[in-house]
Amino acid sequence: MSDKETATDRDAAPATPAAPGPAEPIAIVGMSALYPGAHGVEELWRLLLADAPPSGTGAGPAPAGLGDIEVDVARFGIPPAQAASMARLQLLMVEAARQCLDDATGPGGLPGRTDVVVGTCLGLDRQYANALRVDGARYARDLAEVLADGPWRDTGADPRDAERELNDVLARRLGASPHDRVGEMASTIPARIASAFKLRGRTLAVESADATSYWALAHAVDSLRAGLTDAALVVVGQRDEGRFARRALAAKGLPAGPGEAGDTPALAEGLGALLLKRRSTARRDGDRVYASVLDCALRHEARPGTFRYSLSAGHRRAAAEAAHRTAGVEPGSVGLVECAGHGTAAVGRAEQDAIAAIHGDAPRDSVALGSVRDRLGHTFANAGLAGVTKAALALHHRTVPPARVGTEPGPADGRPFRVPRAAEPWRPSADGTPRRAAVLGASLTGTVCHVLLEEHAPVAAGAPEPAAGPSDGVSAGATAGATVGASDGESPSGEGEGKGAAVRRGGAGPSVGGGAGRSVRGGAGAPGRDGAASSVRGAGEPVAIVGFGGRFADSPDADGFWRTMLSGRDRIGPLPPESFDRDLYHAPGALARGRSYTDLGAPVPVPSAPPAGLRIPPHRYAAMDAAQRLGLHVATEMFARHGRPPHALEGVGTVVVGSNLGLSGERRLHTGLCLDDLEADVRSLAALGALGPDEVEALTKLVRDRFTDPGPVDLPTTWDGCVASGIAALIGNEHRLDAVPVAVEAACASSLAALDVAVGRLRSGAADYAVAGGVELPCNARDMVLCSALGLLSHSRITPFDAAADGFTPGDGCALFLLKRLADARRDGDPVFGVLRAVGASNDAKSLIAPDVDGQARAVRQAFAQVDFGPDEVDYLEAHGTGTRLGDRVEVAAAAQVYGTGRRRAPLHIGSAKSFLGHTFAAAGAAGLLRTLQALRGATLPPSVNLRELSPDLALDAVPARVATEALPWPAEPGRPRRAAVSAFGTGGINYHLLIEEGTDATR
Repeated sequence: MSDKETATDRDAAPATPAAPGPAEPIAIVGMSALYPGAHGVEELWRLLLADAPPSGTGAGPAPAGLGDIEVDVARFGIPPAQAASMARLQLLMVEAARQCLDDATGPGGLPGRTDVVVGTCLGLDRQYANALRVDGARYARDLAEVLADGPWRDTGADPRDAERELNDVLARRLGASPHDRVGEMASTIPARIASAFKLRGRTLAVESADATSYWALAHAVDSLRAGLTDAALVVVGQRDEGRFARRALAAKGLPAGPGEAGDTPALAEGLGALLLKRRSTARRDGDRVYASVLDCALRHEARPGTFRYSLSAGHRRAAAEAAHRTAGVEPGSVGLVECAGHGTAAVGRAEQDAIAAIHGDAPRDSVALGSVRDRLGHTFANAGLAGVTKAALALHHRTVPPARVGTEPGPADGRPFRVPRAAEPWRPSADGTPRRAAVLGASLTGTVCHVLLEEHAPVAAGAPEPAAGPSDGVSAGATAGATVGASDGESPSGEGEGKGAAVRRGGAGPSVGGGAGRSVRGGAGAPGRDGAASSVRGAGEPVAIVGFGGRFADSPDADGFWRTMLSGRDRIGPLPPESFDRDLYHAPGALARGRSYTDLGAPVPVPSAPPAGLRIPPHRYAAMDAAQRLGLHVATEMFARHGRPPHALEGVGTVVVGSNLGLSGERRLHTGLCLDDLEADVRSLAALGALGPDEVEALTKLVRDRFTDPGPVDLPTTWDGCVASGIAALIGNEHRLDAVPVAVEAACASSLAALDVAVGRLRSGAADYAVAGGVELPCNARDMVLCSALGLLSHSRITPFDAAADGFTPGDGCALFLLKRLADARRDGDPVFGVLRAVGASNDAKSLIAPDVDGQARAVRQAFAQVDFGPDEVDYLEAHGTGTRLGDRVEVAAAAQVYGTGRRRAPLHIGSAKSFLGHTFAAAGAAGLLRTLQALRGATLPPSVNLRELSPDLALDAVPARVATEALPWPAEPGRPRRAAVSAFGTGGINYHLLIEEGTDATR
């Protein structure tokens, strides 16, 4: 990253999608803050108001972390055996969630239909520890082999004793629990929060580098406005984990610590949480409201090459204009701008130029500037939430906090801007316009962000609540005017926003953004049995699949995948030696620490060169994680099937990829940085007691030379290849898409969670097209060992719905889908391969491991609450099909609750792609959707394979349903398209259910 870098057309203001009218504000009804030196919202506010020494004097934010915060795990019902395997950030986030929920004082209480959205970036301490322990076994073997072959053979040191002792030392130091695989997952954090507080909405983790907070907030806002949830708990945190982050970020131009060279804030630790409700709901419930979020706009500058901050003032200006247009307020009503803070000088100039263009006509000294980084440092993933918390507190207390002396967060040269040096009362406007603030953000992947906040003004008794603008269409069969978010037993009332009345807020005007806005073509859905009501802002709008691609075992593309589904033969077999070292990690048939009792899987070869047409230098391609490479190749196939070059896509897009948020490449690099720790362990071994210090040093040097070098850490490309959202960013940047990237983790439901996020962006009007799907490669020693420790793997091979089912077999894979609103696809003449009608989601709020019938059925009901047809009109269910008797029984029982209506004219066909390709973890839902899409296109009901005897536990007759073992014709029902459903469930009680129908002449 250099001040000399320039962006192509950096000052051009790209086209921005327009909302049909002001959207309902989202109220912040609870907050928490955990930062070094500020353990609580009140302490944070005091820190923000306190006089402070000039920046650069060495007396800035201390480099302390959050290690001094004690978390009482017992109060959250966490068993001690699980607590030891949990990431430290997970414990802190549960505590932050508790403080936030305690801070919400409204008498209306917390609805059970509450989403939990968590944000974080880079690896967690348990991920690093587990990877180091598994890789440490290889180091221990190298140690034994060097001892056996070197000059130490006659010293009395037994090589095998040294190997065993070192593995024992690593297990004690790093921990070794059957729960390690669950405890290390980022998606376990929201699931743990949901379980602790009995929250049964969506649960997922997101990551988009230092735009992570903004993505978490934007998704929560989408879900609330669409009526898919009644409240959302957003928790975003950053810890300085291990040694990798600082080294890799320093190579990107961020300093490794306070006071070091560079003008960017140091990477700092911090957590925060926001509890959000629709403003109408908060007022109805009597909640104390800190402030309201008017909008959270995201834009992206797509530039091929190494990831770096956008230098485009035009993109920042476009994000701001989009936010103001959606909110229906003028920039002149903003009195506080919370800046992202300096990156390099060039990044700072782009931000200054953008806010000068937006607020240039405001009165002199009317806009105060600040940046929370001057007090907290750069909390990276948490940075946006820290800024929103500061702005919300300022609005709540009607006080403008001071900026640190010596900090110039923006232009202050006689234009409308001022930099307060002491706390100031925030005076009301002369015309009664509410106080408003803007929070700016930027990401290393090229994203820019703009959040608008407004003060809370209590409504006088008897005064009507302003309502959101109307949509111009209602889904067929839907209940027009249904109350947004109405729960069971509620009837529409006159208090809610979002019911079709006009909006008029102080300071609103038509000039922002210039030009007429595009209307949203969705409609309202009727409340369903789960209490899910759709918003009038496009919640039920159909979404077309206009491109797709996939790569799985023995299937180089989506067509090969379908041939596999029709072949009658699975693609599961012994893993290759480069993926799984049997001598080291295989212990057939037995639970053994650090070993897997199976060596079977369905691997996919990692691409060794970029896709044709993409010019990526070899050194940069070599730095990419395997998941990034696979995602790039599948995206290229997807665009080719769409039939038009990617750059021909018009408008603003988004790329949402379901993945494990801790990529394998990052873990390997972190292990490489911990060789000195391994060598310290070697020095402590009793088995080497006969060796002198010089001999031990010589021994460790030879082992270090022998141990595989994971690659360099101090290159600008290293961080790019390790961040999970880099999968999405690479797809967007290399194909020059004006599309905002994000990675999503919801355990084995990650792909459908990604589809859900993408559909929400399309329906809200925030995006005109989306790429969504999932990728993961679990056919590796680490995942095999950790899953085996919990007994999750089959001892033979995965056989969903079979009486002998005893677990799953891992498989690698990726599938991606190009999406547009159906009306836009028709307008543009795109091929319509299938139509997504709904995505329902829930959390069991019970066990993190055992599946739950009611939780799964809740997700199914929420999906049907968004459409105008019933379960009896669905022909095929692509099941999650984990291949355990309990999991399969629960899944069929949940399906029977909703699909067993007694009105079916034909049995519901059930199958699972996992029987052919194994369990592809984060890509599992994408594999199921790809199989279902191809089945619809081919009018063929796909079979399952290796099914010898149906499990007697399955209540198939209650649906009724059948599991086919051979492909069958899929006849069309008169008067309706073929319809199917796809389920995906994840560890932590995470449930997703998607409804899809074929693309017919009517939809093409």
